[in-house]
Amino acid sequence: MKLKSAALAAALLALTTSTQAQDWKPVRQVKLITLTTAGGSLDLLARLIADELSKQLGQQVIVENRVGAGGNIGAQALAKSDPDGHTIGMVTVSTHGINPALYGDNLRFDPVKDFAPITLAADVKNVVVVHPSVPAKTMPELVAYARANPDKIAFGSAGTGTSQHMAGELVKMIANVKMIHVPYRGAAAAMPDLLAGRIQLMFVSIPDAKNHIAAGGLRALGVTSLTRAAALPDVAPMAEQGGFDNFDVRAWFGVMAPAGTPAAVIQSYHSIIVPFLKREGVTKRLAALGLDTITSSPAEMGEFIKAEIAKWAPAVKASGAKVQ
Repeated sequence: MKLKSAALAAALLALTTSTQAQDWKPVRQVKLITLTTAGGSLDLLARLIADELSKQLGQQVIVENRVGAGGNIGAQALAKSDPDGHTIGMVTVSTHGINPALYGDNLRFDPVKDFAPITLAADVKNVVVVHPSVPAKTMPELVAYARANPDKIAFGSAGTGTSQHMAGELVKMIANVKMIHVPYRGAAAAMPDLLAGRIQLMFVSIPDAKNHIAAGGLRALGVTSLTRAAALPDVAPMAEQGGFDNFDVRAWFGVMAPAGTPAAVIQSYHSIIVPFLKREGVTKRLAALGLDTITSSPAEMGEFIKAEIAKWAPAVKASGAKVQ
């Protein structure tokens, strides 16, 4: 009898919590800050989330692209926003994993103290792509070509401190090759130069390169995760190609609010975003683009970020990567 009463009390508490989470509603337009230019995978995810929030909250949710410094400009803008629930934003492995070590004292926000986690949202695999003028068809062939042509390969990235930048720095370190890093304000800004051959190589998220690979404008050499990507099943992971054992560099995206945002507001957003990301149609749509949906509780996301910061600090130091 006591067990039944306890179970009933727990169920009522869960129902009450859920109802309370739905009680908060914005009283004006909501801003969702994202960190890259329009057209990239993070921007696409942000706009999908914004559309769903608009429908369920009864207020327009606009996406604001705040680009630069490996995502730091947008993350700083989010951190400094009023914690009243009317500004939320996307964060990434760059802003809340890599950049604390890469920027050090130049980072103008605390990735833990200045934010209130809502949920993790997606995990995206990167692919190594080259302009057709580069003769390499595999990662070992790329390494051989780079060694024969030191500093003749320029690799672009979505910005200093992104997972794509760090993937390139780690390749330089592991393979002992010299390549020039060219940061852009987002992958979409770099792609025209890669397609034109002004840069020769990119470590780029699959959604940003998939169509160009299919059209023959770019050649895929490998994915930077340990497993193959559903969106590019014929492209082998770098870890399977020799010389890059256990190589695993992936990007992740999440949703946060400024520190001090009321718990009821956080739970309201969480109760909308998480079920949305778990819908079969949404997961299939994102998977086709190369994004795997991942969700978490706010507390789980907070612990995940602490672990990511600890994970990337030695990798950044070992790579010798510098802020440009």
